[in-house]
Amino acid sequence: MTAPRRALILVDVQNEYFSGPLEIQYPPREQALAAIIDAITIAGENTIPVAAIRHELPEGAPIFAAGSPGAELHPDIAALAQPEWQHTSKVFASVFDDTDLETWIRAHDIDTITLVGFMTNNCIIGSAVGAESLGLKVEVLSDATGAIAIANEAGSVDAKTLHTTLLAVLHSNLAAVTDTDGWRLAVADKTAVQPSNLIESALAGRGN
Repeated sequence: MTAPRRALILVDVQNEYFSGPLEIQYPPREQALAAIIDAITIAGENTIPVAAIRHELPEGAPIFAAGSPGAELHPDIAALAQPEWQHTSKVFASVFDDTDLETWIRAHDIDTITLVGFMTNNCIIGSAVGAESLGLKVEVLSDATGAIAIANEAGSVDAKTLHTTLLAVLHSNLAAVTDTDGWRLAVADKTAVQPSNLIESALAGRGN
C-alpha cells in the first residue's frame, strides 16, 4: 500500500478562539492547543509540509478583523512557524474556497490533508467537505480540534456533544478521525488512518 503523502493544515489557530465570544469550550482550549503543538512536532520530525490558515475579515469587522490581535496566530503557534510553512488567509469556512491552498497542495504532490484547529462546527467540517470534490483524503485529529456551545432559534447544543457528534459524522464518510497519538503511530508506520463508512456506521448505529 502506498504511504499517504500528507500535509498538516493548521486551521484558524488564532487568538479569537482563546478569548471573547468564540472561546473554544471542548476540548479545553489549552489542551487542544497542546495537541496542535504535538501535531506540529510530529510533522517536523517527519518532513510533513505545514500550512497555517488564518480567517481574516475586513478592518472593522467584529471578529477576525485584518490587523487586529484576534486575527493573529496564537503566539505559541507563531513561535513555532518555519520559513517553509505555507501561510494563507481565508474568508469562508473551507480552507479551499478563494485561497491558494489547493495550488500549494498540488505542487507538493499531497494526497492526504490532516486538519487541526478550530472550529469543529464550522471550518473543520467545511474544509473536510471542500476536500471531497478535490479528491483529497482527510484526517481530523479529535484532540487537536475544538468546538463551542451554540444556541439559536433552531435549537441548542453543548460544546462536547457538538464536537463528538460532528467527529462521528466526519468519520462516517468525510474523514478519518483519530487523536494525536494515533496519528503519530500512523505517520511512523507510513499508513493511512482508516475511516468508517456510511453503511458500517448506520448498521452500528442501529445496533446490528
